[in-house]
Amino acid sequence: MPNYDSLLTELRGQTPEVDVAGLAAASTHPVIPRVIDVREADEYAQGAIPGAVWIPRGFLESRIEKHVGDRAAPIVVYCASGNRSLFAARTLGELGYSNVRSLAGGFTAWKRAGQPWDMPESLRADQETRYSRHTLLPEVGIAGQLKLLKAKVVCIGAGGLGSPSSMYLAAAGIGTLGMIDDDVVDASNLQRQILHSTDRIGKPKVESAEQTLRGLNPDVRVEKHRARITAANAVDLLGRYDVIIDGADNFATRYLVNDVALKLGKPVIHASIFRFEGQITVFPANGSPCYRCLYPEPPPPEDAPSCAEGGVLGVLPGTMGVLQATEAIKLILGLGETLAGRLLVYDAIKTRFRELKLRRDPKCPTCGEGVDRASIKLIDYDQFCAGPAR
Repeated sequence: MPNYDSLLTELRGQTPEVDVAGLAAASTHPVIPRVIDVREADEYAQGAIPGAVWIPRGFLESRIEKHVGDRAAPIVVYCASGNRSLFAARTLGELGYSNVRSLAGGFTAWKRAGQPWDMPESLRADQETRYSRHTLLPEVGIAGQLKLLKAKVVCIGAGGLGSPSSMYLAAAGIGTLGMIDDDVVDASNLQRQILHSTDRIGKPKVESAEQTLRGLNPDVRVEKHRARITAANAVDLLGRYDVIIDGADNFATRYLVNDVALKLGKPVIHASIFRFEGQITVFPANGSPCYRCLYPEPPPPEDAPSCAEGGVLGVLPGTMGVLQATEAIKLILGLGETLAGRLLVYDAIKTRFRELKLRRDPKCPTCGEGVDRASIKLIDYDQFCAGPAR
């Protein structure tokens, strides 16, 4: 029966290898090989070859296709000393990859030869535990979780929509959450605004939000803005964030957010709720289609009742807010297909989703043909729109 040493000797005789000099020179070749690091997390954290893709040996079979789809593409695998990479190369061969080599001597030989190497960013031990269900997903992994931890997302409103969206974003590890709201907690909020609690009635919503979000995840930095967005402060408030979650409860704020987001080139995840129905879409950073393509003109106040006047099912903002958080995470990670160009409408009574096509209006005053978005003039829309619900 073969033992480890004999099997290793056999594999070394069968597996093409490349030495350090050969791999270093390969960066000048017309087709640069994809370098795969198959070491464990504690080894990878001590340094890696620049540009290498880290796939721990135990995940190689399940994750390689995401990074290398072409079975004929040149691949170099490496480990610490060049032994485990032989087994990894054999596995890739069994999966149909036909141009695989192992780095002789592994990362140890690379460093000893004086070749450049990087110190990869990594999660702390407690973060590895907290976000383990994320990092197990090949589409997220440690690199994706690090993106989330570096991301900055702002929630306009710490109310019905801002509550679930901010809580799930905090749980996901969004590094910086901005909360914009000038209101205080009221007893009537508690039926749906789960950021807050009975003992915080009368407390500023941004203060209550910080207490909840920091209690949920101390990794998250909460930036509190006890203010209402106006033409004077909109650029300063929103310009520092990567993604805007629009949970505003009035048309005036929504139109202003649309204008400033177009001006700044920021994506907006818009949602709204009323009675038993919610709707959500994404207005992309490139600006088309935008909120004005959906609603060209603000409705008169008498035609725009608020939740305070018409009511809202308490669980409805939970559904829509979670969808907002989902879209934000997808945008940050570059995953899947967003709701840009689509309006998703949810009927809670019938438990039914409808998807409507949202098309760019070529005559749109803020994203239409010939419009210079950088020169959009910001104005306050309060005189044209229904006031906010309290």
